[in-house]
Amino acid sequence: MKRLVALPMRKSLQMAFQSIRVRFFRSLITTMSLVLAVAFLCYILVGNDLAQSLLSSGDAQLIQKLLHAGFDIEPGATDLGASPKQRWIIFLSLLVCVVGIVNAQLMSVTERFREIGTLKCLGALDRYIVRLFVFEAAIQGLAGSIFGVALGVLAATLTATLRFGFVLFSYYPFTHIAVSGGIAMVTGTVLSLLGVLYPALLAARMQPVEAMRVEQ
Repeated sequence: MKRLVALPMRKSLQMAFQSIRVRFFRSLITTMSLVLAVAFLCYILVGNDLAQSLLSSGDAQLIQKLLHAGFDIEPGATDLGASPKQRWIIFLSLLVCVVGIVNAQLMSVTERFREIGTLKCLGALDRYIVRLFVFEAAIQGLAGSIFGVALGVLAATLTATLRFGFVLFSYYPFTHIAVSGGIAMVTGTVLSLLGVLYPALLAARMQPVEAMRVEQ
């Protein structure tokens, strides 16, 4: 054949949405692991932003409350970063999240052997199969990251309010929190995409005959 019919990007997105809707509950379970990981990451980042804002205020009472809350503040320090323990916990939580996404996507590939085989019999190229899985992961990653960021910001704000009182809102760092939320959102979306790469390549390399003869 000298000419192959290219599937429009819009149609690929429609098929990705349709696939998520058909497998809504499985997609929800996969997305929830991402929501929790992003929420935890955002909770740590925003919590540090709030603590940094209170430290920058120079109020002795607020600094004393920060010390009682467990923050390590050196005398005369003006910068409060994440502790090595926090970084290690964040790394482990994100790693577990990626493993969960890979496992869920591999199960999704197993359930969709016949669908993949049918697409390939109809002339779908390997890159189209990969594109379909990547679009699904991107949609789930973006949606999960948005909910995770909202949950993390809310939890961090409520926790800080209980610790330091409503004086917190006098020093609320909206800009820094927006940046931290953006970092958490991008991280969640990237993790979702990384988690789907191997399952997507596995699905794309399947032979149509092998996929069609698998009993569901």
